[in-house]
Amino acid sequence: MSAIPTKEKKSSSVTTYLIISGVLAAIGISLFAYLMWYVSPAEIIERVEIIAVTDAGCIAETPDGYAVNIGQCDAKAGDYIMAPVDQKLKERAALMNPTGQ
Repeated sequence: MSAIPTKEKKSSSVTTYLIISGVLAAIGISLFAYLMWYVSPAEIIERVEIIAVTDAGCIAETPDGYAVNIGQCDAKAGDYIMAPVDQKLKERAALMNPTGQ
C-alpha cells in the first residue's frame, strides 16, 4: 500500500461529475425547449366582435365564443374588426373551462 493517491480514483470522480452535469444539462435544455414551444404564440387573424374597451386593451369575442384581449384598438363596443388571436390561448381556456361535451 502506498500513501500516494492513485489517478484512477480521481479519474472516476471526474467522470461521475461529467455524467451528472451532462444529464442535468440535457434535462434543462429539454425543459427549456418544451416551455418555448408551449408559451410561443400561434396567432391567426380572425374577425372578432369588440365587447369592451378597457385600459388594458380591447376585449373581443371570437366566433367560437372565447373572450380575448387583443391589445389597444380604435374600435367601440359592438364593432367587428380583424385582429390577431392566439390559438394556444383558446386551447388553454378550453382545457380550464370544459363545456361537458
